[in-house]
Parts: sequence; C-alpha cells; structure tokens
Amino acid sequence: TRIVFEGIRDRLTLLPLHLELRVPVISPDGKTLAFIATVADQTNLYIYSLDELAREPATPRQLTSTPAFKSSIAWSPDSRTIYYLEGQNPQQPAPGGDALSGIRAISVETRVPRTIPVTASIEVDFNREKEAVFEEAWSTLNHRFFRADFNQHDWTALRAEWDPYIAGARTGPELRRNINLLIGELNSSHSGIAKPATPPVRTGRLGLRFERAPFESKGELIVREVVPLGPASLEGTVHPGDRLLAVDGTPIQSATNLDALLEDKVGKRVVLRVQTGGKTRDAILRPVPLQVEAGLLYNSWVEERRAYVERISGGKLGYVHIAAMGDRDLAQLYVDLDVQNESRQGVVVDIRNNNGGYVNGRVIDIFTRRNYLEMTPRDGTTVPSRQALGQRALGVPTVLVTNESTLSDGEDFTEGYRALGLGKVVGTPTAGWIIFTGSQRLLDGSAVRIPGERIRDLKGEDMEMHPRPVDVDVAQPLGETESGEDAQLKQAVATLLGQLK
Repeated sequence: TRIVFEGIRDRLTLLPLHLELRVPVISPDGKTLAFIATVADQTNLYIYSLDELAREPATPRQLTSTPAFKSSIAWSPDSRTIYYLEGQNPQQPAPGGDALSGIRAISVETRVPRTIPVTASIEVDFNREKEAVFEEAWSTLNHRFFRADFNQHDWTALRAEWDPYIAGARTGPELRRNINLLIGELNSSHSGIAKPATPPVRTGRLGLRFERAPFESKGELIVREVVPLGPASLEGTVHPGDRLLAVDGTPIQSATNLDALLEDKVGKRVVLRVQTGGKTRDAILRPVPLQVEAGLLYNSWVEERRAYVERISGGKLGYVHIAAMGDRDLAQLYVDLDVQNESRQGVVVDIRNNNGGYVNGRVIDIFTRRNYLEMTPRDGTTVPSRQALGQRALGVPTVLVTNESTLSDGEDFTEGYRALGLGKVVGTPTAGWIIFTGSQRLLDGSAVRIPGERIRDLKGEDMEMHPRPVDVDVAQPLGETESGEDAQLKQAVATLLGQLK
C-alpha cells in the first residue's frame, strides 16, 4: 500500500469513539470498523459504522460481553461476520485457564457468538524448534534494538560465539538461559526472554503476616500483622501475637507448608484454629488471591506514609505515592490530589519503587499547570477555574522523593520534574533503566523483550544507564522498616517546609 501524504490532513476524519481501541480492522466493503477495547477491565469486540449514507448517527456498538480476553480479529469476505480468538491474555493468563481457549465467530447483525470447533495435535522436534526460536530472538533484536551499534558490540560475532551453547541446550529453560546470557552481553535494561505463560496456582492468602524468628527456630506461626481489610481483618478475631495452630483441622508443625494448605482455597470457606494466651478458638474466613493481598499491603503502606507526613508537618503538607505510570495510576493520582491535597500548603510526591509505564507526560502536566482564574457559584465555594472545568492542576509547591528502585517512566518523570524546575528531589538516584520497550512472542510461546527507543535529556545525553540525580541525598538506614521511621520522607518534609518559609 502506498500512502499519499500530500494533503492528507484534509482527507482525515476524526472518529468520536471515546475508547482506548486497538486492533482496528475495516470490513471488506469499507462500511464498518471493528476494533477491540477494554472497559471496566473487560476486553470486548466493538464495531463503528463508516457508512457515509447511513441514516442514524454513528456510535460504537459493543458486540461481545464476556470477560475473556479477545484478540486477532478478522472479517469474513461478505463483511457480515467477524472471527476472533477468545481466551486469556497470553501475557497475563488467568489461574486455571489456557493462554488461548479457542476461535469464535460473531454475526454483526445478531451479535450471537459461536465457537469454531478446531482441534489439532502437534509433534515438536525440540532440536529444530530451539534453532528457530534462537533465530527469531536474534533477528528480532538485530532489527529492533534501539542502537545500531548494539552498545558497541558485534551482534553477529556474538551469535557465532553463542551458537554452540544453543546447540547444546537440552530443555526450554536451558535455551532461554543461554539466550538471556547472550542478550546480557549488550548491557541494556528492559531486555531478555521470558518463558511461555503458564497458569499460576491459585493459593489463598489470609491477610496475615507472621513473625520470622519463631517460624525459623520452632516452625511456629505467630501473627505479626493483620493486613487492613484483608480476610482476617474482616473476620475480626485474629490479632497480632496470636498463634496459628491449624488450617481446616490440619495442625501447623515445623515442616508444614501453609501455602499447600491454602492451595485452591481462594474465595472458599477456611477454618483457622487460633490461640491467644492459653485459649483457643476458630476463625472462619475466605482467602483472597495474592494480588489482592499485595494491593491491601500497598494501600496500608501508603496510608502509613500519608499519616506520617501529616503528623511531622503539623498538617501543612499532603502526600501522594505514584506506584507506576499507567492509566490506573494516573486515575488514582487524580483521586488522591482531589480528595487529600488541594487544601494543603504543599504536597510530597513519592515515586519510590515506581516500576514505570508510559503516562509520565500526563502526570507532569498536573504539576506544571498554574491556575489563573477562580470560579464561585452563588452561595458556593470558590475554586480554581482549571479544577472547576475538569483540568487537573495542583497549584501548590511540591517535593519529589525517589530511590534506586525508581525505574523507567518513573525516571522520565523525575527528569521532567528536575528539568522544569518544579522542586527539589530527595532520596537516592534512580535506577538508570530508561528505554522505551516492546515485546515479541516467539515460536515456542516465549517472548523476547526489546529496548526499541533511545531516550535522551535536553542536553542530548543518554539517560539509559545514567541514573537521575537527586538534590538532597538520603540513604535508607538499615533496619528502618522496623522502626516506623522514614528518613527520606522526613527529609522531604523538612525540605518542602523550608521552601514554604
């Protein structure tokens, strides 16, 4: 296809879809656009009319309504049926499910999906497959690695050096280990090869954390912490200091594996025998997945730091933590700023342990915008005009906290914060993992990750392998986690209060 770019602006039409779409495919007759979009964490198939002679205004029309992941859509020749794959996201398989469960077809008119029964068996010659996988991985990096000089390495010579190791690989893990070692020669972040996605085991979590020393010395599970809003917290009778004696009647002994007792127990009734002093009792609860418990632990960590900042600042400062740079994190930042921080004199912005993403530009906008008008409804509260019109703008001084585990797009945000002079940066320098990246699936289901775009600061200097510096260097003291202190946060508060003075 040859695209004529001259005058293309006059031929383009903006489609008011208001959805984050992907995989757009136009029907053979040119009258309908099919695409996939995710709404409320469910990925489904949509269509949009491109028929200029249609009597009704065009609007996105949802065809499917199942929670399973959708991909690889294709039209039938008569433009009446759409074929697609439905199952689990191959990059994020759900527990107990296959990566891809089958081919579906759906009529555009009736919106009734049907399954296309396809079954097949395949014999794999591992020795031939490993050669093909290695060729795919090497070629993908050869064409897409972000630097043509491969960080001053001879990529072809490296292939020849590693060929014997690939030939000697006897299993998939051995093959991927060798390929990872080869890719490691390039000394680049965001790189490597991952194994094919496999369904994880659904092990239940109780929302309890246990003391380390009694477990390591005697195999006793003594409750150290009850996770707020976790299963044990909602049950209400389990407290720090209690000893867990049994799960569903199975005694806890020195060799007992608690995870094994809770395997496949997510959402199911579980009875804990608990001891307080000399008294025992039963606590009945329903375990949650690991991801839910991790989220609850994170929320508890954030609330502790928010309270810490409020206490040591005398209520003058607000606090937000940005865990990553994705759409959900941006939405959470909006909530935190709107609810917690608009009335404060300043805000501590914490991006420690931020693992990156892609929305740093939208996040930085919140802190760079300045208010210039106010709006007051009759008998109402005066508010800055930007907020009143739905455009987020903080408008108060801030300080940024980073550490060595601030990665990727979190580092892009840090650079923007420093370059635009938004405030001081406190903590330790970032990781230096600063590349835009993508992933390519290979023949055996594994995936190679490719650093594809070079990132430089406005001085023209590479940011990859060059951590973003801080203005006030504060290392985290050993044992600080147990003390309830946070030296980096404490210094950030002092720095911002000094700025306010």
